[in-house]
Formats: sequence, structure tokens, C-alpha cells
Amino acid sequence: MQENCSSSFPGTLAGCTGLEGKSVRQRRFELLIGSNVFRDTNGVVKIEEKEQLVVEWRPDEGLLLVTMDLYDERGIHVAHLRRNVLVVNRTGQFGIEVHRSAGDIHADPPWVRLFDIRSGLSMLDVQMISEQRAHIRSGCFHSHRGTPVEITPHYCRLGSQATLFGEIIEARGGMVVLGSERSRPFSPSHDLRR
Repeated sequence: MQENCSSSFPGTLAGCTGLEGKSVRQRRFELLIGSNVFRDTNGVVKIEEKEQLVVEWRPDEGLLLVTMDLYDERGIHVAHLRRNVLVVNRTGQFGIEVHRSAGDIHADPPWVRLFDIRSGLSMLDVQMISEQRAHIRSGCFHSHRGTPVEITPHYCRLGSQATLFGEIIEARGGMVVLGSERSRPFSPSHDLRR
């Protein structure tokens, strides 16, 4: 079953019909990627013109959900993580760890960690740090074009195209855009092609 979503740009929520056919309300929130702050996002991260990562927060369940496509250095699709479940893992190379919050989000924050089983290295580490803020603390993966994406607590780097550190960007209810071929209309001074 496909996921059907409708955007609610003027409001605070977007409605989605998930795999189970139940309605899911996606909250707009602040997404930190390394030291960069993307305000008022819908949780979608578009890398080099392709939606590659989605972060969802279900506060009533204390659950952080991550959906992501993984590619190798040649841009070949090797895995697909769908709401914390590896539905495609061609080589059995990836593993996932999920922690659900049992109560107070500040004392017991939910997190998701995607890692390479062979090396033990983290591919993506995401944590909710408040009801309205998710933080991608680290990441090391490739875009669909094979471009390396590196996220540390200090910066976000997309190949040799751009390195962002300490930026604050308004998403205005939309997605985070990294490596766009076009200038971003909401923040032209933060064009990632630099």
C-alpha cells in the first residue's frame, strides 16, 4: 500500500495515511542536522533533488520513526529503511537500533541508530531532544548520485559541494533541501552549491 500524504502548509500538521491504513498526523518541527538548524520542517530531507530521508515523531507513542534510502558510492540502491524497519537490505550489511521514550522526553529521549554491521560504524544517529526538535547528530552515507554525505555534531558536508555549520534556515513547513541544483527561494543566501 502506498503512503498518501497531504500537506498542510498554513497549519501545523500534515495528514498521512500510513501502511496500516490509519491516519497519522505528522507534526512540523525543528530539525537539527549537525550544528545547523532547519526551522519549521515537515521532516523530509531532500538530497541532490531526491527525497532520501524522512523523520517522523509520534509523541503519543514516544516513538521516533526514520525512513531512508541507502546508496553505495556508485549511487546503487542498497537498502531501504521504512519507519525503523529494514525492508530492503540486499547484502545484510545494515542494522537498526531503536529506543522508545518511556515517559519524559528530556530524561529518556527516543532515538534511532542505523549502523553498518561489518564495521560497527554509525550510518545515521537521530534523537528527539524536545517535543518540537529532532537532532541528526551524526551520519555517514551516500546520496543517490553516490555523493558522500557526512554529518558530525559540528557540520553537514555534501561531497565537495558544500559544508554547512551553524546555519539557521527557515523551511516554512517544507522540506530540508541539501545539494539543490536550484536556489532555495526562502533563503537565497544559504545556497548549498557554494
